[in-house]
Amino acid sequence: MNPANDNSRIKDASRKVADKVLRSDSLIFTFLRSVVSSQAASWSDMIVRMVMFAFVLQSVDPFYRSNISVACGAMVGGIVNCTINYRFTFHAAGQSVKAVIVKYALVWTGSLLLNMYGTTFTCEALSRWQFLNDIGFTPDGIFAASTLTVSLLVSWFWNFALQRYFVYRPSAFDPWAIRIVDAFTFKHKNN
Repeated sequence: MNPANDNSRIKDASRKVADKVLRSDSLIFTFLRSVVSSQAASWSDMIVRMVMFAFVLQSVDPFYRSNISVACGAMVGGIVNCTINYRFTFHAAGQSVKAVIVKYALVWTGSLLLNMYGTTFTCEALSRWQFLNDIGFTPDGIFAASTLTVSLLVSWFWNFALQRYFVYRPSAFDPWAIRIVDAFTFKHKNN
C-alpha cells in the first residue's frame, strides 16, 4: 500500500464528485445548486424582511407592515437569486440576458405575490390562535413562522420549477421578452 497513491485516488474521486455537482444539469444536482442559491437569497431576503418588520416599520398598520417588509426582502433576495442562478445553478450563460431578466421578473412577481399575501394571511390566521399566544408566541415570532412556511412552499413548488424549465432555458417567449426590454431601453434594430 502506497499512501501517496491512496491520497491521489481520493483527490481524483473528490474532483470528479465536485465536478459532477458543479457542472451536471441533472435534476438532482441542479436542485442541490438551487438550494445553495436559494439559501443565499433567502438569508438576504429574511434579514431585510425582519429588519423592516421589527425596526423600520414598527408604527405602520400590521397589514401594510407585513406586506411592505415582505416586498423589500423579496426584492433584495430576487436580485441575489437571479445573479447566482444565471451562471452557477442553471448554467445559462449562453442565454439572452434580456430574456432571462423578463422571464425572471415574471416568475419573481408571482413569487412576490404568493409570499406577500401567503405570509400576511398565514400570519393573520396564526395570530388568532389563542394557543400560540398562550405558549408565548409574539407577533414577531408568528410573522417569522409564517414567513418560513410560506417561503419554503413557494420556493419548492413555484420558483424552482419555473426557473428550471422556463426562465433559464430558451423558449418561444424569448423574442417577446427581448422586444420588451428593447422597448423600455429604446433600442431598435436598424433595418
